[in-house]
Amino acid sequence: MFPLVDHLGFGTPTDYVIAFALGIGFGFFLERAGFGDANKLAMQFYFRDMAVLKVMFTAIVTAMTGLVALSSFGVLEMSSVYINPTYLWPGIVGGLIMGAGFIVGGYCPGTALVGVATGKVDAILSVAGGMLGMFLFAESFQIPAIARFYAMDTEGITGRITLPEWLGVRPGIVAFAVLVIAVAGFVAAEWAEKRFKPLEA
Repeated sequence: MFPLVDHLGFGTPTDYVIAFALGIGFGFFLERAGFGDANKLAMQFYFRDMAVLKVMFTAIVTAMTGLVALSSFGVLEMSSVYINPTYLWPGIVGGLIMGAGFIVGGYCPGTALVGVATGKVDAILSVAGGMLGMFLFAESFQIPAIARFYAMDTEGITGRITLPEWLGVRPGIVAFAVLVIAVAGFVAAEWAEKRFKPLEA
């Protein structure tokens, strides 16, 4: 979430227009890449089509490199970039729940909305299920145990914290490590696609 209002002097309405245009463009390219199709997304879990992993790793590395470079040159102040607060164990549990939903439904939230835009019934049901889940999650805060678990502090790993801050190293070191992991992920993905590619009739 690049703080255009803070750094480029845009007003809030202009910021919203830019965000809307970027969202439309993002959805368009997701659809063109085939990510609005649950069948293509599901192939990820069978190691037959690793396009999702490749695209997401590429996006992560590109955004990370841009942020580190802009911050290093003094163009971007990282403290003004919004970062979701970290809650370790609640995040792990939430990730497992979302991952299970991804496997069952074949969509993540973004690709489900792309599917809705092209009229896919399964995507519409997926979004409806997600909205119901959000409602139930919000209502679950009426249960004290869930509210306490959501906000629990795990060994100080909570609030606005980044990997460099947590590890006590320079951002460039973490960026390089993620780049190495990405390259290894691409190599593993290529191997998996060849290994698990279905035999042609």
